[in-house]
Amino acid sequence: MAEKLFVKIQEKDNVAIALRDLPKGTEILPGVVTRQDIPQAHKIALTDIPKDGEVYRYGVVLGTVIEDTPAGTWINEHSLHLPERPGLDNMAWGTNIVPKDQLPDPPRTTWMGYRNAEGPAGTRNMLGIVTTVQCTAGVLKKAVQRMKQELLPKYPNVDDIVAVTHPYGCGVAINAPNAFLPIRAVRNLIHHPNFGGEIMVVGLGCEKLSYDRVLTPEENIPENVLTLQDWPGHDAMMNALMEMADRKLQKLNKRTREELPLSDLLIGMQCGGSDAFSGVTANPSAGYASDMIVKGGGTVMFSEVTEFRDGVHMLAARCLDQEARDKLAAEVGWYDNYLDEGGVDRDANPTPGNHAGGLSNIVEKAMGSIAKSGTSPIVQVIGPAEKPAKKGLICACTPASDIVCGPSQVASGIGLQVFMTGRGTPYGLEISPVIKVCSRNEMKDHWFDMIDISAGPVATGEKTIAEVGTEIFNMILDVASGVKQPFSDQYGFHNDMCIFNPAPIT
Repeated sequence: MAEKLFVKIQEKDNVAIALRDLPKGTEILPGVVTRQDIPQAHKIALTDIPKDGEVYRYGVVLGTVIEDTPAGTWINEHSLHLPERPGLDNMAWGTNIVPKDQLPDPPRTTWMGYRNAEGPAGTRNMLGIVTTVQCTAGVLKKAVQRMKQELLPKYPNVDDIVAVTHPYGCGVAINAPNAFLPIRAVRNLIHHPNFGGEIMVVGLGCEKLSYDRVLTPEENIPENVLTLQDWPGHDAMMNALMEMADRKLQKLNKRTREELPLSDLLIGMQCGGSDAFSGVTANPSAGYASDMIVKGGGTVMFSEVTEFRDGVHMLAARCLDQEARDKLAAEVGWYDNYLDEGGVDRDANPTPGNHAGGLSNIVEKAMGSIAKSGTSPIVQVIGPAEKPAKKGLICACTPASDIVCGPSQVASGIGLQVFMTGRGTPYGLEISPVIKVCSRNEMKDHWFDMIDISAGPVATGEKTIAEVGTEIFNMILDVASGVKQPFSDQYGFHNDMCIFNPAPIT
């Protein structure tokens, strides 16, 4: 059997991506010979495309070629004009709804988690100590180091103690129109499902983000808050933090895992360091796992506005009701304005690594990014760090930046995240475990002890999307249940909690 040299997605596509580096002069189809060396994952013209002719991949127009492009030509980020972004007015909704009974059946319908009084269950049992201002971060981090050494060993049912620090809280326009976004994020981080309802908030005492902005009157009590300026000196301050943490740990230690239905699980899907294989292997496989979770009654959140912007009409068609469509249009419209005010277009999103991995522009990246959402209907659209109110597939309109999207999803309550990558990243989250899925076998071979699952066999034909998707699904439940630990947690690779703040800094 002849070696497979390229991957073509849709019949109407006039380009394909190289499965491996292809030297100049390689015949990939009868009469179609590469005119240059084509790097792995990069596009090859399968037909002659005249100047200003449209380039199709995923069955959609990626752009128009800048010059005449004979068959066999390498097409990259320098080859295309970017098309206009799709409009947001009167998008059709509910025209592409896959019935629930047509989604793939999950091989398991229960998992072992920590039940909460309300909302999704926890995948971990942690003491989360949240700051109101960056000024307290240094003290809290040192205190948490001591807590882990002196207190945590006394409480075997508690997984960890986490200092939730962030760059917000003071020197900010606290009443600016967009200040509600970072404030909502901090408020919801305090109530994360993995923290078991125990509230411990540490403030400095003079910051703008006062306790009453992130806690209800019933929560804003001495048992839950500690103000550093109230304590005389280092030792008193540290002892107060230790004593408060000890009281919280005593309560958390009473929690145990129990068998729960999938309806109590909330997870996030994100991709970063993407390449042209991401939309062929890793993201569709994760989308298959997402469909299984939704079929079983669980909730899955996908994100990254700039990375689905050019497919927004496709998402609108999957919205279950007009309310979701209208919210989608409003959130994406807000983000359009945010980028316009910053003087950039959505194509400012692709990175040098994306281009090196074969992604020519944001349209191509968007088509691959959307694949991680699977095929389920979208039951709700939410803003950054907003909590979902429904179960099923949730479109969370966060920024696309990995280190901002992740904290936004965590603030929305995810118990874990599945993260797809083509180029590789050590990214991780301390509050919610992160499972890494790569798009190419070469990536897994290179980072054999940092990537959890490779979807590369989908491209080579060794496995199907359903097989890799089932593997991802099973690992999601194993990690959520505490049976397995992803590499990012084994090594303690955890990014800072970079909450999204579009409001002014004063």
